[in-house]
This record gives sequence, structure tokens and C-alpha cells, in this order.
Amino acid sequence: MPDGGGGYHAAVTDTIRTDRLLLPLLTPAGLAAVARGEVPAELDATVSQDWLGDVAWLAERRLEQISKHPDDAPWLLRAIVLADGDRPAIGHINFHGRPDERGVPEVGYSLLPEFRGKGYAIEAVRGLFDWARREHGVTRFRASVAPDNERSQNLIGKLGFVRIGEQWDEEDGLEWVFETPVDEPHSTATTLP
Repeated sequence: MPDGGGGYHAAVTDTIRTDRLLLPLLTPAGLAAVARGEVPAELDATVSQDWLGDVAWLAERRLEQISKHPDDAPWLLRAIVLADGDRPAIGHINFHGRPDERGVPEVGYSLLPEFRGKGYAIEAVRGLFDWARREHGVTRFRASVAPDNERSQNLIGKLGFVRIGEQWDEEDGLEWVFETPVDEPHSTATTLP
């Protein structure tokens, strides 16, 4: 529904909370709404058309993934929402699916340009890692980054990731593959009911 300020205000269960952020999990109904370019009724955030445009393709992909692999659902798409003010959705974060046979999930994230450089991405990643560790016992994580994506390389470097190889992605081209052990929680993230 319109919020009167050019965005939309739309309520979520299974929300991770960090110091400044909320990371609500989008349900299949929420994913379907976003894939259609609509604000999910479950999302208690101010949502811009830029956010919807940035995440619609991924919501469609994750919805299809859940239809084939329902156990992936809790690992998938979350909005990154500022916890204060009018609670704008500033990006999205997810694992690409449940952990692989070694117990390692791969993280992906994106912020709208005007919210970059403020520490939100690293806070969101730490919150998601803490959730995976606390709820599922995950102790190692993967990230794939384009060689020219200095911003993401800087972020994963701060998290202790180490380059372990490279791969060719059909959509993104050459990617460097990084992994890190995570032995201790990184933030005070909690999961809200």
C-alpha cells in the first residue's frame, strides 16, 4: 500500500534483528508478490520501486527453487530493512540454498546504491551468519565474487574469507570463490518470532 512518500508500506515472521537492521524472510507468497513487482503484504517496511526492481528477478528464481526444493525456503531471500524511522528496504540478502554436502552455504547480498559505504552489508552478512550458526550449527561459509568487485572483496576480507579458487558462472562470468570458518558469533543478531 502507498505510504504517501513515494514508497510503499507493507507485516513478517522469522526476522533476524541486528543493531541497525531487520532481515525478514520472505515467504513463498511474499516471493510471488515481489516477482510480480508488488510489495508483499507480510513485509513491514517502506519499499521503493528501485528495491522491487532490484530484487524481482531473484524472488522469481527463489520461488521456483522452493517449488523444487522446499527445504531451501528458510535459507533464501530476506529483505535488508533499516530498523528505525520509516523502515526502508535498502537491499536483500540470502544464501543460495541450504548448505551443501560439506555443510557450507553460499551467501549473496545487494544494497541499493545510496545505502552503500555505511556498514550495512557487513552487518547484514554477520547477522545472517549468526542465524545460520545458532539455528543450524553452520561453521563455514562461501562467497563468489567477480574479480572486479572491489567492494565485495573488501567486505569478505573483513570477515576473514580466503580465496580457494575460481569458477565460471553462466550469468555472471568469472567469479573468485572464497570460504571462511566462522567459529564465534559476529554480532548480537536475534531472531524475532
